[in-house]
Amino acid sequence: MTDATADLEDEAPAKGGKKGLLFGILAALVLGAGGFFATYSGIIGGAGGDKDEQAKPKSAERLPKVAFVALDPLVVSLGVNARSRHLRFGAQLEVPTEFEEEVRHLMPRVLDILNAYLRAVDSRDIENPASLIRLRAHMLRRVQTVTGDGRVRDLLITEFVLN
Repeated sequence: MTDATADLEDEAPAKGGKKGLLFGILAALVLGAGGFFATYSGIIGGAGGDKDEQAKPKSAERLPKVAFVALDPLVVSLGVNARSRHLRFGAQLEVPTEFEEEVRHLMPRVLDILNAYLRAVDSRDIENPASLIRLRAHMLRRVQTVTGDGRVRDLLITEFVLN
């Protein structure tokens, strides 16, 4: 081989390598942008439905018919070792409309079970903000036991004040 042939062979891969790298980067950017657009617009892995159908609000026929039954506020005295002296508790029960009167009729029992439960809970649990979700779940289960299955869907705490 001559020196001229060796110089041409050294130059050829260098030019092709830069062009290939440039085209590779350009192709990656174009494909990345296309994938982002397809995902963002919902074509791939999106909601999978018609946008007009999703944009429509649910009609009143589809929404469950519920009533909210307010509980009388409870004031519970906490133990001697508690940092706070009293708990003021207020809530509402989410009830299907066909059971609203039955739940209202059982309200004294509901208030009794909640009052007894809140008095029995350790004051440290009541004072810990992270415990509210667990307390709510326990209270809902007790209310559902008193009222019967399917009568109360949820317990919505509207007031939980320590003083």
